[in-house]
Amino acid sequence: MEATGTDEVEKIKSKFMSAWHNMKYSWVLKTKTYFSRNSPVFLLGKCYHFKSDESGELSTDGSNFDKINTEISGNVEEFRKDFISRIWLTYREEFPQIKGSVLTTDCGWGCTLRTGQMLLAQGLMLHFLGRAWVWPDALDIDNSDSESWTAHTVKKLTASFEASLTAEREPKLLANHRQRPLKRSWDDSERRNEVYHRKIISWFGDSPLAAFGLHQLIEYGKKSGKIAGDWYGPAVVAHILRKAVEEARDPELQGVTVYVAQDCTVYSSDVIDRQCSFMDSGKADTKAVIILVPVRLGGERTNMDYLEFVKGILSLEYCVGIIGGKPKQSYYFAGFQDDSLIYMDPHYCQSFVDVSIKDFPLESFHCPSPKKMSFKKMDPSCTIGFYCRTVQDFEKASEEITKMLKSSSKEKYPLFTFVKGHSRDYDFASSPLHEERDLFSEDEKKRLKRFSTEEFVLL
Repeated sequence: MEATGTDEVEKIKSKFMSAWHNMKYSWVLKTKTYFSRNSPVFLLGKCYHFKSDESGELSTDGSNFDKINTEISGNVEEFRKDFISRIWLTYREEFPQIKGSVLTTDCGWGCTLRTGQMLLAQGLMLHFLGRAWVWPDALDIDNSDSESWTAHTVKKLTASFEASLTAEREPKLLANHRQRPLKRSWDDSERRNEVYHRKIISWFGDSPLAAFGLHQLIEYGKKSGKIAGDWYGPAVVAHILRKAVEEARDPELQGVTVYVAQDCTVYSSDVIDRQCSFMDSGKADTKAVIILVPVRLGGERTNMDYLEFVKGILSLEYCVGIIGGKPKQSYYFAGFQDDSLIYMDPHYCQSFVDVSIKDFPLESFHCPSPKKMSFKKMDPSCTIGFYCRTVQDFEKASEEITKMLKSSSKEKYPLFTFVKGHSRDYDFASSPLHEERDLFSEDEKKRLKRFSTEEFVLL
């Protein structure tokens, strides 16, 4: 009886957390982000120019298209379409209970897992859809949604909290009526892309069976001493993502692997071994690799000397973003303009979406508006991600990034390095292809514990 009472208290606490985060972050969603007309904007390797004869700032929500010429507005529209097409994964509530806890929401603690999911989702989009792909319905999500979400959020939270107090299973709430655009006819290529678009999102669904869903990631996190409700730092999340991809059983995912740098070092032979490992299907084909590099951009604060390097990384088309944030909050960094980083914020709490049903709604998985943050506000702990389809792509990327690291290091040690050979050649005990039955080797566990104590602080 006492345990039941504790469970109820935890549920009510989670309702308050959801309410607090939504009241706080839904207003942030509603605010406009302004971009300079005179500086290029980079988004995951793509460059957009909003330059015009007039100086000043430009909002990317389309509200002042009439004030600029057609060429510039077209470029803004292309940028918006590209940004909205990225997969946005946020706090959710009322999803199936997480094993070993009473939690049905990740509000207040799951943001780094969400930013890690966004980075992995971008890697999978590059793998299955390519960098040029954009969601055909992207521009149907306009910024008026943010305003309706804000008003709807208040009603929803009130109804949800009242329901928890009266022990009702489903809160009574008026539906948020929004006219859906009519579905246009698609050609074979668009249909194929839409299948993969939905499939990628479904892998991140908030259910125990989803390969990269919160429930699975938490299970892998337990091997490093983490439980649901704990704070997860960028380095720990990198290792959890690697394990999740290794353990994924969907045949479509057998052609992808993840490598995590060891102590800021990428061992080229280890990466190539992963790419050349036999796939479950028995084919001796190479795998695409997502390389994750946990780094620190300074001591207690981010060192501004690293700004140009971070901008250089986000200018590469094979960059899949950065798991980072500012102190106490994790963001997914995907681009920049001048000295400001462009990001997606996972802190907006949305309702659970059952991705197992046919034609589940996609809107809540795409962010309607980019946000910007000054680089100097960035927390120094982060994980940088790259995607390489082939061994040749990896070799080319390692050369290009090494040059970038050398030019930005200014006679100091570079942030990370690419080294020829295997980690075992440098007296590392464990080989990434021959691990113990346990999900994390003893060496990894020590490293994860060290990382987890030096990163973000719980909200």
